[in-house]
Amino acid sequence: MARVFTQAEAKQLGLSGRKALEIVSGERGSRGVTLRLAEIPVPQPGETPRGPHQHHEFEECIYVLSGIGTTFADSGEFPLKPGDTLLMPAGEKHVTRNTGTEPLLLLCFFPVADVAKGTGEPGASRKS
Repeated sequence: MARVFTQAEAKQLGLSGRKALEIVSGERGSRGVTLRLAEIPVPQPGETPRGPHQHHEFEECIYVLSGIGTTFADSGEFPLKPGDTLLMPAGEKHVTRNTGTEPLLLLCFFPVADVAKGTGEPGASRKS
C-alpha cells in the first residue's frame, strides 16, 4: 500500500555537525530504503569540523537541495551545488562540509531500511 511520509513526523537524529531527519526507514515501515534530510550549518570561527564516517556495506546517494559544499572522500574532493548528486560507494570514508554562506540542505538516500546498523560514525546517537 502506498503511503505519504511528512517531514513533521520524521525522526530527529543526533548526528554530529548537522541536523538530520529520518523521513523513511525500517522503523517507519520501509523494507529496503532510508531517506534522510540533512542540514549542514555554516561553520563558525574556531569550530572543530566533524570527522568522516562510512557505510560499510551499502552506497549513499546525496542530492543537493540548496547551499554549496564539498564532500571529502577517500577518492578525492567533490564540490557540490544545488541540483548535483553524489554517489558514495560502500565502505568509502567521507564527510560533507558546508563551504558557503547559507545552510547546506541535502537529501540522502540509502538502499537499506536500517542505516545505523552498517554505519561507522564516531559519537553518533539516535534520538526520537
